[in-house]
Amino acid sequence: MEGHIHSTESFGTVDGPGIRFVIFFQGCPMRCMYCHNPDTWTPGGDDNLRSVESLLEEYDGVKEFLRGGGITATGGEPLMQLPFLTELFETAKQRKIHTCLDTSGILYRPENREAYDRLMASTDLAMLDIKHIDEEAHQKLTKQSNRHILEFAEYLNEKQIPLWIRHVIVPGITLEDAALWRLGYFIGGLENLKALDVLPYHTMGVVKYENLGIPYPLPDVPAATKEQAVYAKNIIFEGLKDRLRDEKFGRESQSEA
Repeated sequence: MEGHIHSTESFGTVDGPGIRFVIFFQGCPMRCMYCHNPDTWTPGGDDNLRSVESLLEEYDGVKEFLRGGGITATGGEPLMQLPFLTELFETAKQRKIHTCLDTSGILYRPENREAYDRLMASTDLAMLDIKHIDEEAHQKLTKQSNRHILEFAEYLNEKQIPLWIRHVIVPGITLEDAALWRLGYFIGGLENLKALDVLPYHTMGVVKYENLGIPYPLPDVPAATKEQAVYAKNIIFEGLKDRLRDEKFGRESQSEA
């Protein structure tokens, strides 16, 4: 089987634990206004076909340097090529390689659960980007609903797949106290949550839009500061702690009844 692969990176340090071999899948249904990889949007293309074996041979060439790492599938959106992704992870696990899925979860559908169950059987870690907790704001930001993303988060919790949540702070868009608290309250109900990365929006992708002849969607939005990211993370944690407190109170009330 072959998949449409945009590129690979040999020494990824922000795509899961340790130093990792990162595979960027081609194609994405989302159109996030702050996306810094617009060159991965368009699916297909015969000039970027790769086999599972060729990717793992490339991994083998650098594996001695990947301390505490493994393979991360990112994109684009890896779930657009679910059969190929599954074969890649299954083969990697046969070779005892740690596997990480970096995804928006946008393509998850409960009616296709059997296929996702098979993928999860060879997935060691999921990194899930929650773009915005509010449905209307998410539609405006990404041109997609967040319903299936939140369903996927709950599915990962049910399957007990270790989960890292990622959230990008964009001034004027996601830097809003009520939405940040709601995000925290939601993820506070995920027992599989292992980490939360709150990332400041940056403008380093602007040059890619210029090269592709695409207008940049956020021309007047400044990059977020580290201080804003820290502030946002604190608000998210407030919501998370409130969720844990409410659930503890609910369990105590039931035990007293």
